[in-house]
Amino acid sequence: MQGLKDALVQSSGKAVSQLSATNGFLGNDKVKIPLPDSIRRVESGLRMLGMGRQADELVTSMNRAAEMAVKEATPLLVSSVKSMSVSDAKGILTGPDDAATQYFRRTTGDALTQRFLPIVKQSTEKVQLAQQYNSLAGQAAQYGLISKDDSNIDAYVTRKTLDGLFIVMAEQERMIRRDPMGAATSVAKKVFSSLR
Repeated sequence: MQGLKDALVQSSGKAVSQLSATNGFLGNDKVKIPLPDSIRRVESGLRMLGMGRQADELVTSMNRAAEMAVKEATPLLVSSVKSMSVSDAKGILTGPDDAATQYFRRTTGDALTQRFLPIVKQSTEKVQLAQQYNSLAGQAAQYGLISKDDSNIDAYVTRKTLDGLFIVMAEQERMIRRDPMGAATSVAKKVFSSLR
């Protein structure tokens, strides 16, 4: 079980380091946070009205907020590994390529949301378009024009930050499962090599 825990701490740490670096979200097309669909539908109109710079600033701000927030994930992920049961470990070892990522999403998703949201909120408040977006989107959500999930920019960015974290964690997990010799610790190598 220690080998599995080592591998999980290693892969989750790599994912957090990768995403919390400058352009960790913004420079990675798999996890880059775009404007919400509701804004993208009118983005060309915004650009025609000379608001292209504001739209670009909002995208950059959202991704910078995600990069700052994701740094807070490590303690929660490590705590989740430490409290893992033998049953959880068996499920991860015998499960699909993203079994550990699914475990982390289940055990840390709510706590990560609570940890990320204030950081995201602080970052998006710096951009005036964020307040304008929340106001417009809130009205649009009342009429069913956009989903309630996308009506608040902070909730949207927080959700996308979590999605991005779990996407990169799943990639790390698949790499370790496919190439156990690439694992950082000898115990992790032994555990995952035995599964092949």
